[in-house]
Formats: sequence, structure tokens, C-alpha cells
Amino acid sequence: MKEPRLLALMGVLTALGVATSHLLAIPVGVAKVFPVQHTLNVIGGVILGPGPAALVAFVVGLLRNMLGTGTPLAFPGGIFGALLAGALYRRFRRVPAAMVGELLGTGLLGAVAAWPVAVLVMGRSAAATTFIVPFAMSSAAGAIIGGTLTPLILRALGATGYRQEGKGSGAWSA
Repeated sequence: MKEPRLLALMGVLTALGVATSHLLAIPVGVAKVFPVQHTLNVIGGVILGPGPAALVAFVVGLLRNMLGTGTPLAFPGGIFGALLAGALYRRFRRVPAAMVGELLGTGLLGAVAAWPVAVLVMGRSAAATTFIVPFAMSSAAGAIIGGTLTPLILRALGATGYRQEGKGSGAWSA
């Protein structure tokens, strides 16, 4: 994908994540689960690839924290899912693979990585498995929505197929 188009799509996904963060964040204990982030992780993982999708998740998390609509748990809760969604899509070239990557990345890896953030950064006492159920539920909902929307978005963007342009590029080409 050409760099200006890549940056524009990253900006659009970031704007969607930030703009909806005050509307759709659901408080669950010390976390604010945000299914839109997981939807964006699947879409970004497929359209942008793992690195740019993870960067979008990081920037959305950063801006949500700066605006008070997120917690530090947004970082492990979003970045791992975006990375795995993009990596599994790149490997298998199937949207369901991106959905599984989001679920495993956020629901398991991100949830376990959230524990030291909660304890060390937020000063909360929590078990290492505390975030698995809420992160997995939010991730599953977002992955289903993202998996449903991604083919529609690809068609709207004029994608001719789900093919790789090259090793360092995004996940599809127009």
C-alpha cells in the first residue's frame, strides 16, 4: 500500500477509536472494556498489517488516556490484539484468522500483560487472571463486528482481493 494511503487509513482508524471512546467504553472493575478497539484491531490488522495496526492501537490508547476515557490497561488490551490479528491474517490470508488473532492477542496475552500494569502502574491488587474474562468478552464482541465489517470496508476501498503486495507492506492491495 502506498504510504500516504496507509497514513490516511491509520488516521481514520485512530479517529474512530478516539471519537467513540466516550460513547462505548464499558466499566468492568478497574478496566474500561472497549469493543470498538477490538473491531478496529481486526480491520487494521487486515488492511494495514500488524505493525501499523499496533501503532493505531497504541495511539488510540494514548489519546484515550489523555482524554480520560481510557485507563493504562488500554495499552496491553489493544496492542497485542492488533499485532496478532495482523500477523495471523498475513500468515493465513483469511479474515477469521485475524479474528482469532484479536481474541488470543487481547483476550489472553493482553489480559495477562494487563496484570502488572494494574498492580505496578495503577496500584490495584489483582490476580494474574483477573482480566482474562472481561478482555476476552470485549475482544470477542469486537472481533465478530470487525470480521463482519472488514470485507465490506475492503470492497468500499476498492480492494481487488486479499493478497499481499510484499513483505513490508500492508495486507491488501487495490
